[in-house]
Amino acid sequence: MTAPTATTGAPVTVIGLGPMGQAMVRTFLDHGHPTTVWNRTAARADDVVARGAVLAATPAEAVAASELVVLSLTDFAAMYEILGDVHDELKGRVVVNLSSDTPERSREAAEWLAERGAELLVGGIMVPAVLVGTEAAFVFYSGPRAVFDAHEPALRRIGRPDYRGTDHGLAQLYYQALLDLFLTTHVAFLHAAALVGTAGESATTFAPYAVQNLELLAQLVPAEAAAIDADDHPGDQGTVAMMGATAEHVLAATRSAGLADGLPAAVHEIYRRAIAAGLATSAASSMIDVIRTP
Repeated sequence: MTAPTATTGAPVTVIGLGPMGQAMVRTFLDHGHPTTVWNRTAARADDVVARGAVLAATPAEAVAASELVVLSLTDFAAMYEILGDVHDELKGRVVVNLSSDTPERSREAAEWLAERGAELLVGGIMVPAVLVGTEAAFVFYSGPRAVFDAHEPALRRIGRPDYRGTDHGLAQLYYQALLDLFLTTHVAFLHAAALVGTAGESATTFAPYAVQNLELLAQLVPAEAAAIDADDHPGDQGTVAMMGATAEHVLAATRSAGLADGLPAAVHEIYRRAIAAGLATSAASSMIDVIRTP
């Protein structure tokens, strides 16, 4: 194995060459890391091979090429499928799985790799492929601290590392939580644009108002978080009952306009349950209690 020098970085293997995997390979290459790649469809490696990456013939060959093995796959099931026939080559390797999955499956994967002599770092990249390697990129990690510290210089190439702790599930917990926020907010914008669109108003006209609304929400988040942590939800600035009435009106407007009502119906249901639980005069942050109890 080639040792890093003053002019070359540590060798890296990347398995999985979708847009995210290719972006990581390009970033590693740009920073002088000898990079080996493998993908089920070998032709996807053509561009990065032209840039200097080495295409391995098998997953075992790819794993053997570097101590640091980065996986950019659909989920952890794909890891088992690809690495299931890799045996001795895994011993002493650090596998950084940047695939999306659940915290519990992350912990199970750590045990699976440990049985084969490898260490796992779980990660979650919080930007799209086009931003990998830029100042905007950051990546959640969890797993053994010493393992993370040893490979942090190479991992930093793809985005600012944000280490969450030794519990392998934490990186995916943060990753999924932020995607929960992002995906729901994104769909909410689409729904809102569709709602004003029923009157012939364009999404472009509506967009500045949506941005202003999201900026207001961003300003509220720190205070909401403090209220949640303190379990203190006074309704002096607004109550569940007040906002619940608004949620009911949004749902009624949606149905009157003939739009899909799944999202506003789900929001309305949370308010309904909160009022039924006796939280009508509390602040909306109190609804976390009904969310915690399915």
